[in-house]
Amino acid sequence: MKWSSAAIVAVCSMVGVASADDAIPKSLTGARGDPARGRAIVVNRQVGLCLLCHSGPFPEERFQGNLAPDLAGAGKRASEGQLRLRIVDSSRLNPATIMPAYHRTEGLARVAPAFRGKSILSAEQIEDVVAFLMTLKD
Repeated sequence: MKWSSAAIVAVCSMVGVASADDAIPKSLTGARGDPARGRAIVVNRQVGLCLLCHSGPFPEERFQGNLAPDLAGAGKRASEGQLRLRIVDSSRLNPATIMPAYHRTEGLARVAPAFRGKSILSAEQIEDVVAFLMTLKD
């Protein structure tokens, strides 16, 4: 069986295999994020929109997605740096991803004029989400 590089990256990202180019090892802000704020961003359907595609350990949230990996165990499957890269710009790992680049502003197509040059999440919000995802070990 012949595997495409996108398939290999997808499988490796699901099992947490690391390589030199699959992570952003340092915090975007120089500080650790707040897991409580990160959880609030993940479940907020007007800020992070994570539950549009992902499901997770959020029993109070109805209508969770099934297009992307379950967030349960994310902190066990991936390192902090790997999670950070996937949130900042998942297309660096998989050019065909449907996940938005939450902290990229250049090279995007079909961006409304009011949003050009702006990231979806701030660096602090990215760090908060990473801190929360790292708590999801089960």
